[in-house]
Amino acid sequence: MRPWILSEINYGYVKHHPYKVAVLPMGATEPHNLHLPYGTDTLESQVIGEMACEAAFKQGARVVLLPPIPYGTETNQSAFHLSMNLDPSTLGIVITDLVESLVNHGIRKIVILNSHGGNDFKPLLRELHDKTPAHLFLCDWFRGISADLQQQIFDDAGDHAGEMETAIGLAYFDDLVAIDSDTGALRADDGDVSPTRFDAVNRGWISITRRWDLLTTNSGSGNPHRATAEKGRQFVEAVAKRISDFLVELAESEMDSQFPF
Repeated sequence: MRPWILSEINYGYVKHHPYKVAVLPMGATEPHNLHLPYGTDTLESQVIGEMACEAAFKQGARVVLLPPIPYGTETNQSAFHLSMNLDPSTLGIVITDLVESLVNHGIRKIVILNSHGGNDFKPLLRELHDKTPAHLFLCDWFRGISADLQQQIFDDAGDHAGEMETAIGLAYFDDLVAIDSDTGALRADDGDVSPTRFDAVNRGWISITRRWDLLTTNSGSGNPHRATAEKGRQFVEAVAKRISDFLVELAESEMDSQFPF
């Protein structure tokens, strides 16, 4: 039993060991090029969440990792078979209900650990700000918290099923990564993407919801072939360390009238 993982502990433990911080991993069910499993985002959130919560717990932080939500917003991948979509409003309702449950059980510090780029939870945090006594914190681990690490560790991290995600897969769920048994090469395309007809969109000046079936060949965006398990371990350990440091600070911080300032 790992006491920082809710799905593994029992009521006999929980009733005598209250928690101060809950971490909710958010994943997705979608294709990741031809070689990574549909549950890649969920598996990533579980791996990073487990490592971060373990490190924080062993430093005395009363933190618990909730079971991951394995579905995300997939409207831009609807043309790919078995991309399982939950609209943003639906996800908002699910998270709101879970927050209410946590508050009812005395936990008012909640971290959303998001692993899917199609999920956008900042508007939900704003919406819930005055509607719950809980304080919500959002960590998109593939964005700001790891931006410098991506540049240091990877040749080209990629956007979706590229070098970064493939490296994580090789490090932590390699049995689910499709590799040619004869050559040892990934069974994946190069993750090339097609530009739109608008220069401003291609430059990132204008944003759109991208149709992934027009953008990519097999849903991959970014070349995965330089990925190694060592890069994946180095990256995840560094990200988990940053998150765990925050969890320790969060657990120790008093929730006074000025919190979190």
